[in-house]
Amino acid sequence: MHPLQFLVPLDQLAAVEPVIPFAILALVLANFATRFLAHRSHVKQANDGADELSRFLPHSFTSGGLVLVSFLYLLVEPHGGMVMTVLVVGMFLTDFFEFEARNVEARNDRPLDRPNGGLTASVLVLLYAAYQSLFFLVADVWNAVI
Repeated sequence: MHPLQFLVPLDQLAAVEPVIPFAILALVLANFATRFLAHRSHVKQANDGADELSRFLPHSFTSGGLVLVSFLYLLVEPHGGMVMTVLVVGMFLTDFFEFEARNVEARNDRPLDRPNGGLTASVLVLLYAAYQSLFFLVADVWNAVI
């Protein structure tokens, strides 16, 4: 008996297990796109004289979806899911503090910097998501070396 069998439908989750790494990769790429659109929106708001920037809703959705899907991946693949979840939650927290930093810059009439911390965290998540989902492309070479 699995301890989570009454809380999470593990059999149904096992049916979509092969798709979850690809969903994470797609969400990471969508998160990159929305990150750049959010920064452009924030720069426009700051140039228009806004003291408070508004959150970019599509970026919030992709970030939240990425957190949820990484938790699902944690259920079906404990080791890879733990690494992915730690990276995604780190990126989520970085986004939160980057947004607050952009608000401070807008209030002090300073030019907005790029979200370098969020970009770095996103690149780490992208690399690991690509490793998890696209490993089959290099598996033969990897197994020959190892």
